Amino acid sequence: CSSLAIGTTTGYRLFSLSSVEQLDQVHESNEIPDVYIVERLFSSSLVVVVSHAKPQQMNVYHFKKGTEICNYSYSSKILSIRLNRQRLVVCLEESIYIHNIKDMKLLKTIMDTPPNTTGLCALSINHANSYLAYPGSATSGEIALYDGNTLKTACTIPAHDGPLAALAFNSTGSKLASASEKGTVIRVFSIPGGQKLYEFRRGMKRYVNISSLVFSMDSQFLCASSNTETVHIFKLEHLTDSRPEEPPTWSGYMGKMFQAATNYLPAQVSGMMSQDRAFATVRLNISGQRNICALSTIQKLPRLLVTTSDGHLCIYNLDPQDGGECVLIKNHSLLGSGKMEENKENDLQPPVPQSYAATVARQSTVPSTSTMPGYSEDGGALRGEVIPEHEFATGPVCLDDENEFPPVSI
Repeated sequence: CSSLAIGTTTGYRLFSLSSVEQLDQVHESNEIPDVYIVERLFSSSLVVVVSHAKPQQMNVYHFKKGTEICNYSYSSKILSIRLNRQRLVVCLEESIYIHNIKDMKLLKTIMDTPPNTTGLCALSINHANSYLAYPGSATSGEIALYDGNTLKTACTIPAHDGPLAALAFNSTGSKLASASEKGTVIRVFSIPGGQKLYEFRRGMKRYVNISSLVFSMDSQFLCASSNTETVHIFKLEHLTDSRPEEPPTWSGYMGKMFQAATNYLPAQVSGMMSQDRAFATVRLNISGQRNICALSTIQKLPRLLVTTSDGHLCIYNLDPQDGGECVLIKNHSLLGSGKMEENKENDLQPPVPQSYAATVARQSTVPSTSTMPGYSEDGGALRGEVIPEHEFATGPVCLDDENEFPPVSI
């Protein structure tokens, strides 16, 4: 979550997300029009592009050198691409192709997958366990979990009753979040075992389209956005272990009454009543528009990023201690020509609530960039951890731009 890639009618653009105030454009290409897939390998110079002009062809570029590394063509339209330092996954409607990213060789083709019209799939960014998740059924919410390193099926997870709409791994590949087409319940499972760890209720009144599902890099929060104006952030904690005793208020008393009642209710009903609500929320200015969210640490503070399909990036402060309504601090326009044009009317900078300032003052509650799990821009290792030398020797590509990707003959 340290950079942003957008496809446009004229090509694609890459931005750095290291600052709230300034949005730095890293690269812009107008060589291929109508780009609908653009995936960058972390903060390296490798970028994978697919355009509407050639929807069956994947082009892999070294954008700093301005060279094409290779291109591959497939039997039908490419619906999505996922990559980490070990694997590159291409998802078609009824098949999935797994490449070794070091030399781009095709390692495995998973044929006859259930019809997957949206190209829904997720790949763990942790190359040590390159797990791949995709729908195991077109009619139910079954998740197929595949080990991209051993190239074997790991397990099948019966996640939801209805078809899947969203899948996301956490940064270490130890958890998998999912949502169905109803969009009312979000579940989190352990990987590779598939045991249910958490269940969050996004809402009960209406069905929604979950368009984005993402963990924070430290796996403490899970964010879900949809075609509605509300973005929900859930906290992954066991409430009974971490929350203080309810004060003796009417609401606290009623809460205890409900908790006691769950002992006498059928499992399905009691499960619904005891599900956790959103820890924090955002109300967007738009509704019905596709958006992508990310939870990131920018300038040492936790932020929620929301990018909308009309070309805006909204940055919000997230209070990791008290949650609540997130505060909009910056709105960038992504479609300005040349350098980023600031939209003065949308640069909302309301005063930050006192509770958030107090939270920031407590250094222990703010994720530190040096200890927070996640891939660093330069090394690719988990921050605070060391990846053994032998893993680099056999696995991930070298991120030194000058020697990153030797010419590949196809």
